[in-house]
Amino acid sequence: MIRFFSETKFHFSDKRKAKAWLKTLASQHGTVAGEINFIFVDDAYLLDINKSYLDHDDYTDIITFDYRENNILNSDIYISVERIAENARSMNIDFIDELHRVMAHGVLHLIGFKDKSPSDKAEMRTQEENALVLRQEYF
Repeated sequence: MIRFFSETKFHFSDKRKAKAWLKTLASQHGTVAGEINFIFVDDAYLLDINKSYLDHDDYTDIITFDYRENNILNSDIYISVERIAENARSMNIDFIDELHRVMAHGVLHLIGFKDKSPSDKAEMRTQEENALVLRQEYF
């Protein structure tokens, strides 16, 4: 079950379409979307999580807590809507496109894709782009 929560004024629409898209993304990689919670927050909220749990003192757009069991994806995925908005402005792209890319990024991490090394980052970008192409079937 994919669910959406907000700890800020942000309201996520098109939940039904997003659930179908993300379930398909997971299944294309041989996994199942189990209990995945997307929690939309502001920068301060995510910075506090970053400091408390990851010992990082910088802003980020997403933090994914992986509770995967075999091929069943379970997670709490925190997304800063402020970071998404800022990144979208700086890249001159639509907010919802950047939000969907980041949501896919979180699911791709659960599937097993990494983004620490240059080659891993390149593969993650390719997978994000593929996920956005897949999204067009649902939105």
